[in-house]
Amino acid sequence: MTISEQIRNATHPPIPQEAFDWYDEYAHGLIDRRTFLNRLRSIATASLTMSVLLPALTPDYALAEQVSFNDPDIKTRYLTYPSPMGYGEGRGYFVVPTAASGELPVVLVVHENRGLNPYIKDVARRLAKAGFVALAPDALYPLGGYPGNDDEGRAMQRSMDRAKMEQDFVAAAKFLKSHESSNGKLGAVGFCFGGYVVNMLAAVEPNLLSAGVPFYGTPAEKSLRSQIKAPLMIQLAELDKRVNDTWPEYEADLKAAGVNYTMHMYPQANHGFHNDSTSRYDEANAELAWQRTLAFFTEYLS
Repeated sequence: MTISEQIRNATHPPIPQEAFDWYDEYAHGLIDRRTFLNRLRSIATASLTMSVLLPALTPDYALAEQVSFNDPDIKTRYLTYPSPMGYGEGRGYFVVPTAASGELPVVLVVHENRGLNPYIKDVARRLAKAGFVALAPDALYPLGGYPGNDDEGRAMQRSMDRAKMEQDFVAAAKFLKSHESSNGKLGAVGFCFGGYVVNMLAAVEPNLLSAGVPFYGTPAEKSLRSQIKAPLMIQLAELDKRVNDTWPEYEADLKAAGVNYTMHMYPQANHGFHNDSTSRYDEANAELAWQRTLAFFTEYLS
């Protein structure tokens, strides 16, 4: 049973919006775990217990797989690439269509603020299933890679040098764009921190991306935004106040730079609505956003 099916079949009351907001604050380091748990306890009831609230808000990746790693239509492996301006070497999850022949459009898939978790690897497989070559780097590779749980992954990522980590993603993008499987057109899609990275990649080297799709990501540094040339599809969630507060200024800067952009605001959706491993997942909005993403990449990368 998928997360969305569990939510539809649940017998407990709906999870209050403030619980999702508190989880977002916790996941992004604005409050600590003790504060997060104490706030959850303040809204717990006999029918909406902590044993219901906490699992609903935190990922269960076993329930989220859409494309199996042994799907006959794709081939997966890990590979490394040089990152001289970053941590020296990067590593990523590389997925190609089994029937691939010749050069194909390539897409960099950028994880959230916790390393290369199973959901992001599944996104890479979904792209390959749709005919793209995908690479999902793991920012935590210099520390041994994604540790298997998100709390530890977040702590590891916070401990890293931000500038070096960003350069590792720049190196991954350049590696993928020049890969023998690539047609020379690079797209990037990212979620949360990964959405920021997509915005950053579009700004830091104007000719690097041919198309970018940041999901609920904050903008690149203001001084860099005038350099953006790549078409962007901005995916935002209506209930995501933290990220949405950055949009008016970012939109003004995109307009001033003459960027070809589209913004989609998904109604009643939370930050993380595309992630199908938690109850933040919004199946209808996630599917719409994904189909728009594939169509966008097909238009600009083919």
